[in-house]
Amino acid sequence: MAVDKEQKVARSERAVWVGVTAMLCVGLLIVLVSPAVFAQGLQSSNDRHIEVFRQVFEFIENNYVDEVDAEELLEGALKGMFDSLDDPHSAYLTARDMRGLTDTTAGEFGGVGLNIVKQPSSNDSGGFVEVVSPIEGTPAFEAGIIAGDLIVEIEDNSTRPLSMDEVLNRLRGTPGSDVTVTIQRGSQHRFPVTITRAIIEVPTVRRDMIGDDIGFLRIIQFTPHTDDRVKEAIEYFEGNGYSSMVIDLRSNPGGMLTGVVDTANLFFSGGTIVGTRGRIPSENKVFSARRGQAVPDELPIIVLIDGGSASAAEILAGALKDRERALVLGETTFGKGSVQQVRRIGAGGFRLTMSRYYTPSGTYIDKEGIVPDIELALPSLEDDEIEAFARLRTDGLVREFVAEEADRSEEEITAFIRKLQDDGYNIPDFYLRRMIRDAANRAAGVTLVYDLEFDPVLQEAVRILRAGEYRNELRAAAAAAAGGSNN
Repeated sequence: MAVDKEQKVARSERAVWVGVTAMLCVGLLIVLVSPAVFAQGLQSSNDRHIEVFRQVFEFIENNYVDEVDAEELLEGALKGMFDSLDDPHSAYLTARDMRGLTDTTAGEFGGVGLNIVKQPSSNDSGGFVEVVSPIEGTPAFEAGIIAGDLIVEIEDNSTRPLSMDEVLNRLRGTPGSDVTVTIQRGSQHRFPVTITRAIIEVPTVRRDMIGDDIGFLRIIQFTPHTDDRVKEAIEYFEGNGYSSMVIDLRSNPGGMLTGVVDTANLFFSGGTIVGTRGRIPSENKVFSARRGQAVPDELPIIVLIDGGSASAAEILAGALKDRERALVLGETTFGKGSVQQVRRIGAGGFRLTMSRYYTPSGTYIDKEGIVPDIELALPSLEDDEIEAFARLRTDGLVREFVAEEADRSEEEITAFIRKLQDDGYNIPDFYLRRMIRDAANRAAGVTLVYDLEFDPVLQEAVRILRAGEYRNELRAAAAAAAGGSNN
């Protein structure tokens, strides 16, 4: 009996040691393989999501009451994936979208000539389409559509549920065909505008001399050719003996990052132009100027900006401002500070926000914009004046007045303005006179490169340059920026 008891104790002890050893081995195994298991866990989580998608896709394909096209089903799913990002600049692109994008990059396409952005549904704009700026000289520009207008309908269909690319596809079309859009201007006033599509050539630069001393450079959009056109303009200014420059970036919707970096190279010799930062290391880049420049450092430069200046235009304005290379006048810019990449998948592809850019001072301007050194804007209109202004455009009375006689006297113009105001068009003289002048120019086929008569922002820029106040204003702006950064 004693022997049996000792054997049982021995067996029990061996079992305990075996158990302890097994537990230690398992613990060691967990320590050794846990990183791989964790990674597999993440992988399996993604695999489960993909498996759910596959099962739903196949079930719909095989069981939906009507036969469905697998490609259309996949496109719908991809569109939904990008919509879930709530980023108006990221989107799935169909084959047609990709062709349209290629047309724009190539420099011309059939459309109306609007630079637009889709507002998130959470905004006050309610998911409608906002006009960043019309392209100068295009049908939309001639129809009187302006920056800040909302396109709420296209051919009686709300733009709220449409993606950005769907909106673009509906605005584009065969040159000579019409498209009717409903515009909301101000908080309430809506009116229809019928626009005849045309071949839209993507413009880049316009230039002229203001007097014999100021070179006026208007950069309309940044393309791969913008730096060449700007260089040609600078050579033109040099040939005319310019002593200062005005760079007009108002209503410039941006364009290609490489286009603005190459253009900025003409104004800097070394140093940062812009940086980009994203979630993945490859998107963290700094773009620096090359050595040598086309415009000497001592040449005074004033930059004009407004709410229609976006993206690449903000990069140039931000670099010139941060590096104290120019004085910036106007209104705070649009605030589009993200960078997208386009990838092709089969016949289609997608556009995805990969990073956000920052100015040389390290400032991110996405949704904030570039703030001018001197804030100055056109006289503002009240809501009832905006409504009257839009109604007057639609009624066509100004066009009729100009068409009857192109060269109107000052007395005739004044009398016509008083009659309009008496008839309920409660609009300040400034806007009415400019509308009459613009209508007369369009009728005569005249396009102004700059407007010293009805552009108070440009008038102030010219005054500062000619009064010798540029250096003082630049120092004051730099001191204000330094004081703001210390607070």
